[in-house]
Amino acid sequence: MIYRRKRSRTSAPSGFYHFESAGKGSVCGFGFGEYLRLRDENGNVWQGQAEPQGDNTVRYRFRDSSGNMLSGISDGGGIVLRDENGNTWRGLID
Repeated sequence: MIYRRKRSRTSAPSGFYHFESAGKGSVCGFGFGEYLRLRDENGNVWQGQAEPQGDNTVRYRFRDSSGNMLSGISDGGGIVLRDENGNTWRGLID
C-alpha cells in the first residue's frame, strides 16, 4: 500500500483584518489561514477562527479573555460580524 501525505490547503484568506463598529470602535490584527488574532483599542486580544464553508463563504468566530464573542460571515466582498449585544461590525482584509 502506498501512503501519500495529505496537503492541507485552507481557503481562508490571510492578511491584515480591520473591523469597525458605529458605536464601539475598531478591532484590527493579523490572520494566517484559519487562525486569527485581533486587538481592539482598549488592548483586549481577540482570538478566533475562520472556517471555510462549501459555498464560497467563510464563517468567523472570535472570543476575548473576558468571554465576549463576535461571530459572522464573509461572502468574498466584505465581512459582517455581530457581537452578543447586537452591534454590527463591518470589516475587510487588506
